[in-house]
Amino acid sequence: MDTPDGVDRLPDGPVRRMFSATQRRDLDAMLAEFADDYVNITPNHPARSFTGSAQVRKNWSALFAGIPDMTVTVLDSATGTGGKVWVEWGSRGTRLDGSAVEQAGVAIFSVRSDRIAAVRFYLEPVEKDTADVNAAVQAVTGAGTEGARP
Repeated sequence: MDTPDGVDRLPDGPVRRMFSATQRRDLDAMLAEFADDYVNITPNHPARSFTGSAQVRKNWSALFAGIPDMTVTVLDSATGTGGKVWVEWGSRGTRLDGSAVEQAGVAIFSVRSDRIAAVRFYLEPVEKDTADVNAAVQAVTGAGTEGARP
């Protein structure tokens, strides 16, 4: 039977233990699942990439403090070759100023020696009030701007 947070969809191992610790807001248990030389790669925002579990502590400490009711939900996961675990997940909660925050995306974890060694991180804010797909394509292609070709 699926749990409401979806953590049971994850394979046994450090990724599942990390998400379980996140739900319990147990920062030390979370960090125990990361290798000291952990590498976080954020392809859509390269300047946000970092190395080291100390930054994981800093990030999650700020998240837990700034979004006290934050919940994390695992929607799906898959296990790949070479110790890869793909996780579709999201988070939601309320900031201290009362505004709602929601993120969704995918993280591709690399596991080495029963620890999370790296992740390719694709979590982004959910934008509910943005333009439709046509406007999004237009923004990417520049169509409709002066000098654009059909």
